Amino acid sequence: MKWRSALVTAAWIAVGTGAGGLGAWQLASADAGSSADAHGRALDDAAVRRALTANTHPATAAESSELPAPEPPKSPDPQGTPTVAGPRTAPDPRTETVRFTGGTATAECRPDGRVYLVSWSPANGYAFDEDVVRGPSAVAHLEAEPDAEDADDLSYDITCTPAGARVRRMGDTDD
Repeated sequence: MKWRSALVTAAWIAVGTGAGGLGAWQLASADAGSSADAHGRALDDAAVRRALTANTHPATAAESSELPAPEPPKSPDPQGTPTVAGPRTAPDPRTETVRFTGGTATAECRPDGRVYLVSWSPANGYAFDEDVVRGPSAVAHLEAEPDAEDADDLSYDITCTPAGARVRRMGDTDD
């Protein structure tokens, strides 16, 4: 019976040693800076366009120079002279964390001016009730309830302005 235990222990040691060696080899080959590692390097705009045009793996398209970058569409100006129009992209939503007495909230300000609460966390001694208005809407709303029985709830509206997310304390609505 002792020989079986020794055999199992030896097998586990061999498997662990092999796995450790394989992991070390993998790390060493990744640190060597091989150009075959497409996931370890960033692509510039031209390489991304080539990859999308070629409909191939980004590393293959980035390394091939046979495909030209696509031309942006041309649009005529009022005098009839064609001009090159750049690509139109919608601005990305901005995500900010706002802090207030009852806690914090992470708000996403969308390009159309609406706000969306990504997450919220109460401060020590507070809890948020379940009446959170998350959005996306013009105004998001949270209510922080203190642990103390005789303390008033703290009601907050969160909106998006050109300067970013803003929090405003609202009056107490409890009777």
